[in-house]
Amino acid sequence: MNQFSLTALTGILLSATLVIAAPPPELKAKVEKRIAELQVLCTDATIVSETKAYNAAPPSGMTNDKWKALTVISPEVKALTKSTLGVYLKGKKAVDIAEMFVNGADGGKVALISKTTSWTHKGKPKHDLPMAGKTWIGDVEMDESSGKQSIQFSIPVLDGGKAIGSIVIGLAVAELK
Repeated sequence: MNQFSLTALTGILLSATLVIAAPPPELKAKVEKRIAELQVLCTDATIVSETKAYNAAPPSGMTNDKWKALTVISPEVKALTKSTLGVYLKGKKAVDIAEMFVNGADGGKVALISKTTSWTHKGKPKHDLPMAGKTWIGDVEMDESSGKQSIQFSIPVLDGGKAIGSIVIGLAVAELK
């Protein structure tokens, strides 16, 4: 095999391992069950209060590129995991939850339980559907930030029935019951 063929084959194999798959019906049913159980977070007083405070004065200057360059021990990340809401979210974490974070109206992070891959998902269904009061369910994928095969869903943060942010929860597929 020549060098070009080996390079092409390597690229094809790498692409194959990163294929994102829609959840099979039995997995989707498990995710929908968890969504129903976690729906209470949409109007949780602590989440709503902290999201409102964030929306009143969102930080400026953070971008997805700057966020990706940060480490888990960077002050910006620690501030979000150690905040009142970050600690509160950790208390809500179950064995099947690989990641959980709250976004403000602008898509920026209000709080998180661990560093996420991106700072904002504004302009993508993951954030925009909950901002329209709807639930979003993603595909099964290997999550970069948690290192686990997971499936994310997002729900709105609701204040008086109005969406003011989004909550994204990544469920570890292997842990779903």
